[in-house]
Amino acid sequence: MNLKFPRIIFFIALLLNFSCTTYKHVPYFTDLDNTASIEKITNYKPLAIESGDIISIHVSSMNPQADAIFNANTEYTLDKTSTAVSSSDLPTDNTAIGYLVDPEGMVNLPYIGQMKVSGLTTKEITEQIEKKLKDFFTNPIINVRIQNFKVSVLGDVKNPGVFHVQNEKISVTEALSLAGDLNITGIRTDVLVIREDAGVRQYYHLDLTSKYVFNSPCYYLKNNDQIYVRPNRAKISNSDNLFQKASLAVAVLSLIAFLIRK
Repeated sequence: MNLKFPRIIFFIALLLNFSCTTYKHVPYFTDLDNTASIEKITNYKPLAIESGDIISIHVSSMNPQADAIFNANTEYTLDKTSTAVSSSDLPTDNTAIGYLVDPEGMVNLPYIGQMKVSGLTTKEITEQIEKKLKDFFTNPIINVRIQNFKVSVLGDVKNPGVFHVQNEKISVTEALSLAGDLNITGIRTDVLVIREDAGVRQYYHLDLTSKYVFNSPCYYLKNNDQIYVRPNRAKISNSDNLFQKASLAVAVLSLIAFLIRK
């Protein structure tokens, strides 16, 4: 009995099976219901300020000269004891002075003095500053933002790097989009998120192929979070030199030729 054709079919089937197995790990959220559905977001929490953060504070009132003490686009310079940071050194908001939160969670503000901000959201800080400044300003409008909010994406993505975030709300999928998305060889079932919280380093493993990634406590990122995408074994194999690749191609072609002649 001539077995060359069954052998060829078996060999081709192996290749197809390998391709199908690889494809299963490429699409995202494969277990989502195909029918339209609505799900309420329950795991997002506004960011709380921590030591080492830089917050921008912009004040607008009926007295522009008084506003100038807070706002960096003036000739006003804070003394050496202030925790203010020059806005020219920061990548985001260039219209306000950045105030560095010290290890005790405090900032030193004009008119107000020392103020505890760690553990508070920007909204809560805004409300407290408005109350404290009503004795000095007429109808002040306060805008507080995190000025050094950034996330890092590294590993098997198109454009790894550090990304400064204008908004205080960014998800893992949005951060990966900023990095140009995962390469086809990036492992989607085990994306690592590294987070430092109150001096403790935490590690989260996310499966981007599952809908349950949306429920992860690190789906929405915090300041200085790091995302690492591991390459699969095929990517590592493809990083070998050209001679090894050519040898593999010759071996495969030789096997096919042998099966045909058999």
